[in-house]
Amino acid sequence: MEYKSNNNIVYSCKYHVVWCPKYRRRVLVDGVDERFKQIAQEVAQELHFEIIEMEIMPDHVHMLLEVDPQFGIHKAVKRLKGRSSHDLRKEFPWLNKRLPTLWTNSYFVSTVGGAPLSIMKQYIENQKNV
Repeated sequence: MEYKSNNNIVYSCKYHVVWCPKYRRRVLVDGVDERFKQIAQEVAQELHFEIIEMEIMPDHVHMLLEVDPQFGIHKAVKRLKGRSSHDLRKEFPWLNKRLPTLWTNSYFVSTVGGAPLSIMKQYIENQKNV
C-alpha cells in the first residue's frame, strides 16, 4: 500500500464519490464531459488531491479520489462541483436554459479502505458498459 504525507500526518484516504446533475438530466454530453474532466484535474492540482479514476456518464459522475484528511472530502467535492458548475455554465450557455443549477446539492461518498483499489478502479472504468 502506498501512503502520502503532509507536515503532520501520513495517510491513505481513498473515496468513491458519485453525484448527478440537477433532475438527473443527461447533460454531460457533447464536449461537456471532456471539459469537466479538464476542470476536475485543474481543481485537483490546485488543492493537492489526486483523481485516481474518473468516469463521466450523461447523467452522473463517478470519481475515485485520494484526499488529505485534514483538507476533507467534503471540501474537495464542494470545490469540484462549484468550479465545474461555474465554468461549464459559462462555456456552454445551453446548460443555463436546461437547468437552474448544474448539480444537485447531494452526493454519495464511500471510503474504499475495505475493497482492493484495483477492483474499485475497474468498477469505475466499467461504468460505461453497464
